[in-house]
Amino acid sequence: MTIQSMKASVAVILLSSSFALSQSGRIKPYETPTPTPTPTPRRDQPEYLPTDTVTPATESQSKKSDSDVIKVSSNLVPIPVSVFDQLGRPVTNLSQEDFELLIDGKHAEIGEVEKSQSQVNLLLLFDNSSSVTIAREFEKTAAVKFLETVLRRDRDLAALMSISTTWKLEQQFTNDLDRLIYAINNFPSPLGATALLDGLYSASNLFSSLKGRRVVVIVSDGVDTISDTTFDSAVKSLVSANVQVFVVKTTDYENFKRTESRDGSANLKQLAAERRMQELVRQTGGTVHSPLNDEELINAFTRISTELSDQYVIGFYPSDENDNSIKMRSVSVRIKNRPELTVKTRLGYYGPR
Repeated sequence: MTIQSMKASVAVILLSSSFALSQSGRIKPYETPTPTPTPTPRRDQPEYLPTDTVTPATESQSKKSDSDVIKVSSNLVPIPVSVFDQLGRPVTNLSQEDFELLIDGKHAEIGEVEKSQSQVNLLLLFDNSSSVTIAREFEKTAAVKFLETVLRRDRDLAALMSISTTWKLEQQFTNDLDRLIYAINNFPSPLGATALLDGLYSASNLFSSLKGRRVVVIVSDGVDTISDTTFDSAVKSLVSANVQVFVVKTTDYENFKRTESRDGSANLKQLAAERRMQELVRQTGGTVHSPLNDEELINAFTRISTELSDQYVIGFYPSDENDNSIKMRSVSVRIKNRPELTVKTRLGYYGPR
């Protein structure tokens, strides 16, 4: 075989090998790479615009991680406290000298104690997924009555968020009751999955520029089907932002509307959601209400309104500002010389921030 013929044979072999490898997929041309599929699609989320307008919420993408901590402009830690007697009635005649505050089990100085006159910033968060279709109209009616009762236009602000496959800020914080009612009455029909934890995580950021008490009222069955956010991340963000959470759980109400029976059976997903909601309010100092019928639903909102109006707020200024660690501090509140009273408050706060 001549040298020329040998060179020709080698060239044929190399071309054939290159063609075979490119057909097998093991070698991909650099110029046109195939995109790698993303396991979980990213969902758009609206940004909060701190203005009092009815401009529809814009949407943007948001990243989050377990290490995220909400930034708060003041070192003051507000500690909402509800006090009840042995019959469950609120005790409203206490003074600052009656309270005893413990941080990490140690006595701490109380900066101030405010009563219910302090401003309330309330976010009403509606589950608008397909799982809450049956009772939606009456829930909207109950929510309107709740806002009419709880919102003091001279000092309070309220906002409205809906949750389905994505979350949407239906109405930004405002003291205009008409705008809030309009937003509730014009909810889109329930549809899609439930990104509840994504919504709660994002909700904590909406309070960053607002002074006063920060409250989220969730109207939902508590089931989450699609969120990227973990439960721990959602709780941490709310605690870090000093948000108190109340839940009007709709599971029993929906079951009763569907079957007209008080003996509804919960599945494993609903039981897990129940535990999550109980832990959420335990951490933030709120309450879970589980109404069964129309009257109980109205009463649930009424009890939340009453508790907010009868609350004390302890102002605490941490003394460890030079500690650069970020960790949970436990909170405990007692009433001096009144062991028969029941005190409900948040379990802790993250500090310093």
